[in-house]
Amino acid sequence: MLEIEGKPLAGKRFIDLFAGIGGFHLAMESLGAECVYANEWDRYAQDVYEDNFGIRPDGDITKVAEDTIPDHEILCAGFPCQAFSIAGKQHGFDDARGTLFFDVARIAKEKKPEIVFMENVKNFAQHDNGNTIAVVRATMHLLGYTFDYKVLSGTSYGIPQNRERVYMVCVRGDIAGIDAEALKTDGNTGFFEFPKPIKLEKHLEDLMLEEGDQTAPLYVDRPDMILRPGASDVAYADKPIRVGQVGLGCQGERIYSPKGCAVTLSAYGGGAFAKTGGYLVGDRARKLHVRECARIQGFPDTFRPCSRTTQAYKQFGNSVIVDVLQYIALEFAKKL
Repeated sequence: MLEIEGKPLAGKRFIDLFAGIGGFHLAMESLGAECVYANEWDRYAQDVYEDNFGIRPDGDITKVAEDTIPDHEILCAGFPCQAFSIAGKQHGFDDARGTLFFDVARIAKEKKPEIVFMENVKNFAQHDNGNTIAVVRATMHLLGYTFDYKVLSGTSYGIPQNRERVYMVCVRGDIAGIDAEALKTDGNTGFFEFPKPIKLEKHLEDLMLEEGDQTAPLYVDRPDMILRPGASDVAYADKPIRVGQVGLGCQGERIYSPKGCAVTLSAYGGGAFAKTGGYLVGDRARKLHVRECARIQGFPDTFRPCSRTTQAYKQFGNSVIVDVLQYIALEFAKKL
């Protein structure tokens, strides 16, 4: 997580929809913005959010009336990817009804924040042959917002995790100086420029805990472990370096070098190294510790994860990389 000087979003209020355990909250607060509302349906995530931020998120967003939500300048939403069932594919506001994105849209329509900042899985941009993101774009345009998106990875912004996600930034037209007619476009508006990549200075080993009591239970000792020649002596790289496997080498059974980057954390999936991937430490392989998962998502060591280990892994697997959000927010702070 970056240390931000000057607090460029001081005086701005934000809401945190589909808040998870607070990745957006950490990023916005670090720039000086104030959270005035949070919403998250999962009770374990609600507990962690409240423990760390002192705010108990509301539950089911579909049951929250938009006019009851506090006024705000920035709407943050890491909404789930859902199939848009669109009769006739008219690409309008009504096409979003029945999806969780509609809840973002109806709140934006009511409250008219200056910025709508959204995140989703990489494949969201190609989902349903591009129709899904087309509906999101058309809906935001109808509501009077610019729409720009880009797929970014943590490895491009200082975090050694190969986690590609699509980020969407929408700026209210009057702030952008763009009228409604100019918003009628099938592609990016071209108003918002995403941050340029920076050189990766750290690799996974730099964020791993010292070996000891905390890491001992994470080792997987199996007779079917196969390592590639020179597995312990690979060169540093800014990507995951696969050096071995257990079993058939399916996802969750692969072993990587900590001299590279972590593979994408997952909320689900099985295998000996489920949710984190396996990493070769010395001549043995282990999963990542919950604290290591927090670090490769940009969460500070002061953050208190869920005491239920299974839930903690799931929550970090579902979360966002805080540093990437910070870099993006620094760019749209300039637009405000």
